[in-house]
Amino acid sequence: MQVYELHGARGLQSVVASKRPEPVPLRGQVLIKMRAWSLNYRDLLIINNNYGGLSPDRIVALSDGAGEVVQVGSDVSRFKVGDRVSPTFSTTWIAGGMSANDLSTSRGGVVDGVLAEFVACDERHAVRIPDYLSLQEAACLPCAGVTAYNALFGPRPLISGQTVLTLGTGGVSTLAVQIASAAGARVIATSSSDEKLNIIRRLGASEIINYQTFPEWSDEVLRLTDGHGVDHVVEVGGGGTIDRSVASTAVGGQIHMIGVLSTGTLSPRALIPWRTLRGIMVGSSADHEAMNAMLCVHQIRPLIGKVFSFGDAVDAYRYLQSAAHIGKVVIEL
Repeated sequence: MQVYELHGARGLQSVVASKRPEPVPLRGQVLIKMRAWSLNYRDLLIINNNYGGLSPDRIVALSDGAGEVVQVGSDVSRFKVGDRVSPTFSTTWIAGGMSANDLSTSRGGVVDGVLAEFVACDERHAVRIPDYLSLQEAACLPCAGVTAYNALFGPRPLISGQTVLTLGTGGVSTLAVQIASAAGARVIATSSSDEKLNIIRRLGASEIINYQTFPEWSDEVLRLTDGHGVDHVVEVGGGGTIDRSVASTAVGGQIHMIGVLSTGTLSPRALIPWRTLRGIMVGSSADHEAMNAMLCVHQIRPLIGKVFSFGDAVDAYRYLQSAAHIGKVVIEL
């Protein structure tokens, strides 16, 4: 079968088309014919040696995809041939809190990912795709969707009427806008592009801030919230934005740390009392199921920015790296 492997961490040249034998499902496993995949910023970090020093050695790329079950191993009870499913982000994290072991078992980082024609996985680490979603849309959810959901509905979940701040217009941020808006939140979104912000407004953002126009965008957030600040920040910027995110947050609010889109250091201001800084590492299989249930209620569809063919997977990486996208970058077969 055709696969894309990661040969070290050497930038785009790390992503190599290769061939492997088609897997055979073992006891408790399902064999999935993959039809669609999506990229995350994490995938760029991995190939550029910025993901905890990880240098993948011939593992299959990507964590996110969707397809159909074409074969089941013995003792499989959750799925049958023909079911549409997505492998979950982690190959061990089923429910509850994350263990140290779960940190090292995410697809496409330490263990094989899903950018292959066929994937065999434990039935406990696959979820059924909601009927209303296309396979392309479902492929957008295992990392970005579950991350956005876990950020907003973790130990202190979002309450209708609260205010959420999102940064940028990538996959996590756009899904956070959609999920928060559907849950009854007021959403304030930031970006450097008026064109992208207009799209974000259509997804459910109540207010938009162009941070080129307002470099000190936390001041504008405070103005929009009458000086109170927001209840939740979906923080994807890292060291380059954390100070302004903290300044934008209300007393008692939460900053959900997800990404590292910009460099910088965590200043003492980030440790200011009466605000919670919470690191997010995607979520469990149970989180994925819970997110799917919410998406079904509100009929939320992920925003797909551009679609590439399987043979052009490296071009999909290149396009994501250009930062020209909004929403998710998808590969299809």
